Amino acid sequence: MGRAQPMGAAPWGRAAKRLHTGLQALGLAADADTETRLLSYLETLARWNRVFNLTAIHDPEDMVERHILDSLAILPHLPTGRLLDMGSGAGLPGIPIAVLQARRSVTLLDRSRKRMDFLTEVVARLALTQVALAHGRVEDHAPEAPYAVITARAFASLNDIALSAGRLLAQGGVIAAMKGALPTEEIAAVAPPFTIQAVHALEVPGLAAKRHLVVLARDP
Repeated sequence: MGRAQPMGAAPWGRAAKRLHTGLQALGLAADADTETRLLSYLETLARWNRVFNLTAIHDPEDMVERHILDSLAILPHLPTGRLLDMGSGAGLPGIPIAVLQARRSVTLLDRSRKRMDFLTEVVARLALTQVALAHGRVEDHAPEAPYAVITARAFASLNDIALSAGRLLAQGGVIAAMKGALPTEEIAAVAPPFTIQAVHALEVPGLAAKRHLVVLARDP
């Protein structure tokens, strides 16, 4: 895949360096083509942002840290298997995960038509053949098979996520909810049949803000 033409050489050049060092800091192996594809995703997002404001982040280096590295920091804590990114929005964390893990089946679910149009372009541009798009609400989603992992980034409270998506989990599957500060009250409010399997404090290269991953499981 050829290298994408950056929009503004200096900012995107710095973003490329930030991405490379950030991936190394996370211990993630990524070749030059993988890094180019991640930058191509961000460049497409920046172009769409000019019209649709899909995210509030516009600076290329900030996009690398707050979108790509933030999304990929959860990878060491995810089991293998089919993944649903609920409320995917601009494709976070689903797109970065799909780029890094080409053999993982990923479904991006969102109720917004304009976000689906954006994700359609990204999936085609990056040739993400293992990625499926689902337009609609998580409550109405009816997949052919359940998911081993369901990710949720800034979606809702832990209980609401579990109630909305828990029926979509495969036996032994988990919900991986991305949070900022430790959501102590939300954790305490999680009710059966769901339990907290693990809570991980995440270190995102370049970000001083607190990040946590809360992993929920459903009792057999």
